[in-house]
Amino acid sequence: QMVTGGSIAVRNPDVFCRWIDRYGSEKIILGADVKDHKIAVNGWKDESDCELFPFLKDYTKKGVEKVICTDISCDGMLAGPSLELYKEILTEHPTLYLIASGGVSSVADIEALHEAGVPAVIFGKALYEGRITLKELQAFI
Repeated sequence: QMVTGGSIAVRNPDVFCRWIDRYGSEKIILGADVKDHKIAVNGWKDESDCELFPFLKDYTKKGVEKVICTDISCDGMLAGPSLELYKEILTEHPTLYLIASGGVSSVADIEALHEAGVPAVIFGKALYEGRITLKELQAFI
């Protein structure tokens, strides 16, 4: 029902914008893989010259409403999400549907993201390692 574009939004913005125009912003999720406020591309192998906040501002002006932001310095580390980064994003873009990704280690992290106004979160390793149970997640459903 939806598609996420990350590297293409950096490397070929004309194509990405055509997708927004053709399919509608409700079908397109902007992927913003970030390290030190710079967008990473090519499966996190390459850091681009794109700064996160101008990147988000440009694409929200073009109609993007949903963003998956992964702080790649945290992903898979189980050290907690980049709460301050996500708060900063939502302060700049309060209507953005932000999907936080990276670093979630427990339900407490999910609760902190919820309290910060983050509407959605992606996590994996914490579930696989039993640090989060499906029963604990029922409170969010």
